[in-house]
Order: sequence, then C-alpha cells, then structure tokens
Amino acid sequence: MLKFGEKVVNHRRVILVVCLLLLIPSVLGMIKTRINYDVLTYLPDDIETIKGQDILLKDFGKGAFSMVMTEGLSSKEKVVLEDRMKQVDHVASVISYETALDASVPMEILPDKYKASIQKGDTSLMAVFFDTSTSADETMDAIREIRHLSAKQCFVSGMSAVVTDTKDLAEHEEPIYVMIAVALAAVVLGVCMDSYIIPIIFLLGIGMEILYNLGSNYFMGEISYVTKALSAVLQLGVTMDYSIFLWHSYQEECEKLPGDKPAAMSQAIAHTITSVSGSSITTIAGFIALCFMTYKLGLDLGIVMAKGVIFGVIGSVTILPSMILVFDKLIQKTMHREIIPEMNRPAAFIIRHARLFGLLFLILLVPALIGYTRTDVYYNLDASLPKNLDSIAANEKLEKEFDMGSTYMILADANLSAKTADRMTKEIEKVDGINTVLGFNSVMGPAIPKDMIPDSVLDELQEGGRQLMIINSKYKVATGAVYKQIRQINQITEKYDPKAMVIGEAPCTKDLISITNHDFKVVSLISIIAIFLIIAINFKSASLPVILVAVIELAIFINMGIPFYTGTRLPFIASICIGTIQLGATVDYAILMTTRFRRELQLGREKKEAVRIALSTSIPSIIVSALCFFAATFGVGIYSDIDIISSLCGLMARGALISMMVVIFILPAMLVLFHRIICSTSMGFKHSKEEAENEKKLEAN
Repeated sequence: MLKFGEKVVNHRRVILVVCLLLLIPSVLGMIKTRINYDVLTYLPDDIETIKGQDILLKDFGKGAFSMVMTEGLSSKEKVVLEDRMKQVDHVASVISYETALDASVPMEILPDKYKASIQKGDTSLMAVFFDTSTSADETMDAIREIRHLSAKQCFVSGMSAVVTDTKDLAEHEEPIYVMIAVALAAVVLGVCMDSYIIPIIFLLGIGMEILYNLGSNYFMGEISYVTKALSAVLQLGVTMDYSIFLWHSYQEECEKLPGDKPAAMSQAIAHTITSVSGSSITTIAGFIALCFMTYKLGLDLGIVMAKGVIFGVIGSVTILPSMILVFDKLIQKTMHREIIPEMNRPAAFIIRHARLFGLLFLILLVPALIGYTRTDVYYNLDASLPKNLDSIAANEKLEKEFDMGSTYMILADANLSAKTADRMTKEIEKVDGINTVLGFNSVMGPAIPKDMIPDSVLDELQEGGRQLMIINSKYKVATGAVYKQIRQINQITEKYDPKAMVIGEAPCTKDLISITNHDFKVVSLISIIAIFLIIAINFKSASLPVILVAVIELAIFINMGIPFYTGTRLPFIASICIGTIQLGATVDYAILMTTRFRRELQLGREKKEAVRIALSTSIPSIIVSALCFFAATFGVGIYSDIDIISSLCGLMARGALISMMVVIFILPAMLVLFHRIICSTSMGFKHSKEEAENEKKLEAN
C-alpha cells in the first residue's frame, strides 16, 4: 500500500487534472439519468396488479387514469373543455355524461347511483385516460397541460397528478438539500477540525465523488427520486469519516517525519487504505442488504449508495491527498487550536460506572423494543406531500364532493353474458364502501338501449376480449377498510370470472404492504448477518460481533421507537431502510473503539485502563463523525416538504446522535463487563495481569 501512496503523491497534479476532466461526463450522465417519481412502479412485475396494468396499457391503450372535476361550467362549456382535453398529447380518451350517451338521452333516465357519481350541484366528473403509464414523462406533461386549460375550474386528481406534483416539488427542493447539507457540514468541520480551510477541501473532494456517483447512475437507466434526493446527502454524511481519518493520519505522520510531507502523506494513504477499506465494508454491506428487497426501490437505493461509498473510499486516498498537498501552504496559514478537549476525565467516569451503564442497556432495551415494534407507518403516498399541492387539493375535493376516497378498476372477460355481468356488478355494489361500479352494463342499465351508446364509448369499455369496470370507493387508499373491500371484490370476481383482475392504486398499495412487511424482516436479518460476519472475521472473534451489533441495534430500537411515544407516523420506506442504514453507517464507531481497545490490551494494559484509553482517544473522532452525519441530514429533514425525504433524513440525523451516545456510554461498559468472555472467544486479545492472577488462584482452589 505504501507504493500506491507514493504513486499518488508523485502524480498528485495529474490526478487532480484527470479528476476535474471526469466531472464533464459525470455531469452529462447525471443530466441524462431519468428520475422515477412513482414508487409503485418498483413493485415486482409478476404480481397480478402489475400484470393487469400492463394488459390495460397493451389492450386498451390506457396506462394512467385520472378523475377530473369541473366546477361552474355549463354543459356546452364542458363539451368544449372535453374536446380540448382530447387534443392534449397522450390523452387516450375522455369519458363524461355529455359524450358518453347520445345527446337525445336525458340525464333523468340514468340510474340514480350513476347520476350521483358524475354530478353534484355545479361540479361534474369526467374520466381521463392516458396512453402512457402513470409516471411517464408524457403523462406528467399532459397533466400540466390539462390544468392550464381551465386552471380555476378544473381539478385533476389521481396518482398521475400526485406524481407530477411530487416531481415539481422534488426538483425545486433537491438543489437546496445539497446546499443545506454542505453548509451545516462545513460549520461542524470548521468548529471541530484544526484548520478553517480543510473543511472546504473535504467538501470539494466529496462533492466530486458525489458527482461521479450520480453520473454513473446513467448506466442504471433511471433512479427513484427518493434515491436522487438522499444519495448526495447520505454519501456526504457517510464518507466524511474517510476524509477525517486520512487527515488525522497525515498529521501523525508529519510529527514522525518532520519536513517531509510527501513521505508523510504516502504513509497516511497506506494506513487509510488499510483502515478505511475494512470499515467501509460494513457500510457497503448495509446498503447491499437493501438490494435483497422484493420491492425494487431497495435495489435502486442500495446500488447507488454502495457505489457512493466505493467512490468515497477511492477519493479519500487519491483526490483528497492530492488536494491537501497542493493547498498545503493555505492550510497551514489557517490552522487553529482544536476545540474538542481531551476526554480522559469523562472516559474515567464512564469506566468507574461500567456496571451502571451495563444496567442502563437493559433498562433502555425494554421501552425501545416496545416502541420499535409498535411504531405506526403509512403507505398512502399523497400523505407524504403538502396539503396545498394541486393534486392533494383535488383528491380532497373529490372525497368531499363525491364521497370518493379511491378509484380502481376491474378487468373482466368481455364475453360474460349481460346477465352474469349484471349479477357481478350488483353484488360488488353491495360491498361496504362502494359508491358505484361504472362499466358497460352498469352505465346502460335496463332503460338505455345499446344502440344509444356511441361506438367510441363501447370501444373504451371493451377491448382485446376484456371489459373494463371502474369502481368508485368511499374508502381512501392505504386504509384497512379499502383492503377488506378489495379482498371481498376479489372473491366476488373470482366467482363469476376466475381470470378477472382488480387493478389500480389501491390494489397496488395493498400488495405494497404485504411485500414490504416481508422485505423489512429480510433486509434487517441480512444486514445483521452480513455485518456480524464482517466483524467476526475482522476481529477473529465469536463474542465481539454479538456485543457490537447489540449495541448498535439498541440505538436503532431507540431511534425507531421514539415515533411510537411521540405519536408520529412514518412513511413505510423509512421503517425498512433506516435500520439498515443506521447499522451500516454507525457500527464504525463501535469498530473504531474496539480496535483501539485490542491494541491497548496487546500492549499489556489492564482491562479498565485499556478501555479508558480506547474511549478517551475515540470520543473526539466519534463526535466529529456523528456530528457531520447529523449536520448532513438534519437540515434536509427540517426543510423538506416531502415527508418521505424529511422523515428519512430526520431519522438518520437522530440515529447518528443516538448511536454516538450509545457507543460512548454503553459499549465501554460492555467491553469491561464481558472482557473475560471476549478474550476467551477472540484471537489477539490478551488477558490482563490482574485476571491472569485471579485465574491462577481459581485453579489452585
């Protein structure tokens, strides 16, 4: 590794030039990478709801679907508006009373339920179908154009409208996320480090690594907006440790080799590669665990963040050393005394009260586990957005005016007899919470002959051997009531048509719940096993993995349990990801202290003295690392109006501080209390003289 360090030092200017040139393709790749704003598209392709949506798009030419409300328009004005909507690119069809029936058919002869479902006072409903998918760029463009046609009298509801508003809000906020994270991280580093210019160098180096990571996402085709929003902030917080480690190692080597900074940097690079490559594996393992989710958003986030850590490791031993040497004179001019004091007295206090802090572990574990297992999560995607967005306002108006909480569809066999389809429809209408079932047979009813339905409308409702039925439900998406309702409807449709499919946002969200509940268990288990094995191999120990993982898991339980006691609901993705992220990102604190503890034992220190030295020397690094992680995520959590982003960043910020406190106060107690077990089950840990004498006395007796 020393030879590699020497090559980096000797070619530092070339390295910086090459790294700057690489920013060009990175920025181009970042711009060209498509961003997906619909988290439902990450459901597995082989589930029935996704298959049904593919059939809807292939056979009917309909991908997205929206209910559009008009307010205060006459019949003539509604017809004009409808005609203009049909001219919008990628609008497949528009169905309303004015065009669904022959002009000679009076509304009075329509079934009462059907009339109530399309007209309330001066507010009318029309169904708009698009020939592109829910989250396609073309669909979002069409949504914006429809809104502009009659902005004050036209309300567009549905998932596509929500996705459109999510995209607009995210694109507005994302640059601000990065600025907040950089500004707060710079403040923390400026206070905690011993140079005013070194934080800027750190941030410039990490900024280049972030751009490389974002640019390489081009080869993935597209990434989620959640991944895009979090990746830069998370990469900054997680990989800052590597920069700090290199800087501290470089300073130590400068003291050993005064006057020869290139040689000192070569040694620092060699030490950093050895130390950082080991600790980064645990972080990468945490992110890789997300890739085992059936819900493919985990794969998306896991790959991007694992790449980010790898870029961070490479940058910390190439870009950063080169920048430090190039700007050495400027760094020296801005040196100042470190603010963080020595931690000998706090460390001695913690060691003296090891039994008390060991007991504290058990005391905290019970309420933390209770809260962790009972924290409430939500799956309703529009609940994560501000109430003043157009789509949210439209959804609320739809619920208020038409008592319509959700709309979904049935794809049934077009060859069902009118009698059979009518029986199925009537049985579905009796299910609790169903407002109307709008399909070919239900719209016609006995009073309207088939020849009075325009062919264009018949084509919309029947295609490819299937017929389409639209269900309007009182119950909102992601509620227990709507899931019970969907189960009942599935039972009914299976009785009349075993091949019928229930599709739409509500059924997809139902599948999302069952899939992510399974994913949560799988990801947690895989991340724990992976990190357990890494620690076991690193320390050649059977007991230390249990102790270190238990300490960080306590921090995770506390962090995830707090929302239960504060009555806070979390977005579902937070409950899945945060434990894995916190475990992978903060177990390094415990590894750092344990590594120093082993070193002091090998030097012949008594167990308490070894733990005290390990704790006092590790506290400053742990504090700086945790505060940087906190700074990179806390501001974003406060600022963001998208609750998925806000909650994840808030949990990560709080998790960093909780992990810091648990490692500083509880881990040393564990090392003292379980010292004998650790030494007996680990290689490279020597017994202290005191314990060796006690063991001899026990053997003599």
